[in-house]
Amino acid sequence: MRKVKVDLGEKSYHIVIGSGLGEELQRFIAAADFSRKALLVTDSNVGPLYGQQIKSLLQEAGLCVELAEIPAGERSKCLAVAESLYTKAIELGLDRRSPIFALGGGVVGDLTGFVAATYMRGVPFIQLPTSLLAQVDSSVGGKVAVNHALGKNLIGSFYQPKAVFMDLSLMRTLPKREIATGMGEIIKYGVIYDPDFFSFLEQNRQAVLNLEPDAATHMIARSCEIKADVVSQDEQEAGLRRILNFGHTMAHAIERETGYVRYNHGEAVAIGMIGAADISCRMGLISESVKQRLIDLVERMHLPLLADGCDVDAMYHDIFHDKKTVGGKVNWVLMTGIGSVICRDDVPEDVVRQAMAARISQ
Repeated sequence: MRKVKVDLGEKSYHIVIGSGLGEELQRFIAAADFSRKALLVTDSNVGPLYGQQIKSLLQEAGLCVELAEIPAGERSKCLAVAESLYTKAIELGLDRRSPIFALGGGVVGDLTGFVAATYMRGVPFIQLPTSLLAQVDSSVGGKVAVNHALGKNLIGSFYQPKAVFMDLSLMRTLPKREIATGMGEIIKYGVIYDPDFFSFLEQNRQAVLNLEPDAATHMIARSCEIKADVVSQDEQEAGLRRILNFGHTMAHAIERETGYVRYNHGEAVAIGMIGAADISCRMGLISESVKQRLIDLVERMHLPLLADGCDVDAMYHDIFHDKKTVGGKVNWVLMTGIGSVICRDDVPEDVVRQAMAARISQ
């Protein structure tokens, strides 16, 4: 078992990583000042596999738990589903000290966190991420949100969990595509922060894709350490935290143009990272060989290089609805090497359009 601290003063919390974390979770609950009534939110994929198991663990820890299951998929990350969870919380009589647990992937975590942040102006929130993508990305850092028809994650807040428990034993049922999807965000951490971690992924590709215990634990813990370090320095994205958006500007446009159903988030990020690397290259910030190194790793991790069903004009329009666009200027996170990036808001339109065209399947 490994622990990573997210150091945010009074809002600090630990990420616990290991296999069979039931007793650790129960000890955490026993030491917390929670009300007895609790809500456990999951989705229609994870619920049938682990919902009752986790509910029993929480009940053994002394909580009176109601299990709420939402439809799996990005479409559930909306105000209508959030309202159904508010109704459930009110009907159950949850108070300001009643904990809400998120059991599932990024959609469940983001939606549940948004509900926890806004129900009675904030109740305790605990993340129990079950997908590799959620473990290394959305469950860490306190960003919670729902989508709007005009853009992803436009309605949300910063709201830190009380703890994050990443039980690797819950990952044994992950499909191979879900493992590859997580690699999209994991590769990002090497690009933006740690060249040695990028090299580790290059040299241990099969071990990490197979989720071999030592490789998986290191990969997840190092990803969380990097994100925790960035978030600890810039909780609300005033500066440094923007680097975590590497690849996301183009990725969000791809997701929107394909209805959030063709590509998983990590797949879209993989394409978006190559797009950002292409812009970096066109701007003279990196060499072709550095860009190719990223392309090679993305491809070897079984992630897509091109997007189907997209149009350059539509994608270019989409980026101005992204929450990273301020004053009509798009803040691009661009590479200056493996392990280093910068933010630029002066990328010419023709460069963006060329990079987008290069990422669209013809």
